[in-house]
This record gives sequence, C-alpha cells and structure tokens, in this order.
Amino acid sequence: MSAIDTRHISRDSLFLLADVKVGGEVSPDRVKVRNLSGGGMMAEGGPRVERGANVAVNLRNIGWVDGTVAWVQDSRFGIAFGCEIDPKLARAPEGKPSTFETPRFARPSSILPPGADVDRVKLRNI
Repeated sequence: MSAIDTRHISRDSLFLLADVKVGGEVSPDRVKVRNLSGGGMMAEGGPRVERGANVAVNLRNIGWVDGTVAWVQDSRFGIAFGCEIDPKLARAPEGKPSTFETPRFARPSSILPPGADVDRVKLRNI
C-alpha cells in the first residue's frame, strides 16, 4: 500500500515528545510527535534514519511500540507501527486513562461509625 492510499486514515494532530531507538541502539533519542494514528506516526528531530529502518518508539501511556521507518523528509520521518495502538491513550495525561470514569460514592451506611444502629429498610439506595 502506498503512502497516498493511507491518507484517509484518521490522525490525531498533537505535540508530544517520545523516545525512539533505531535498530539495536541501546540509548533512545527524543523526538517530537507531530501526528499519530493507530497505525503510525510522524516524528520530527532525533536520530538520522533511513527508510526501512527498524525502530521502537516509547509513547506516553502506551509504552514501547515496534515499527519501521516508512518515509524520510528533512528532519521529519514517518513510522509505520507493527501493531495497532489506541492513539487516544497517548493524548491522555500521563498515567491517566483515556476515558472518564464516573466516581463511585459510598452508600450512607458505609459512612456511619462501626456498630451504629441503622434501619437499612429506611435507607434509600443511591
């Protein structure tokens, strides 16, 4: 599939920093993530790469993802991931889930002191 064929895939435009390891390198280089989709990303800066190079990218809230350099232009390059990711996870604040979870409130009986005499029939459920 050519690059033109994949332009219809939804991408998240954003500005994140990520670490990239090229080939078998031990120490990663920092790159700017310019856009991100489930199947790949565009990076700017960092190491000099060549098309076809194997890379690993450490994305926030996702971790290390293997991929291949799909294209290179000046200081920017595209990475095709080896497996699909959820780009919304990378957009979420660090260490936070990508979806809002409704807080759970304690039932009234759980806030009473231990041993308190409560008529549970009179308590309404929340």
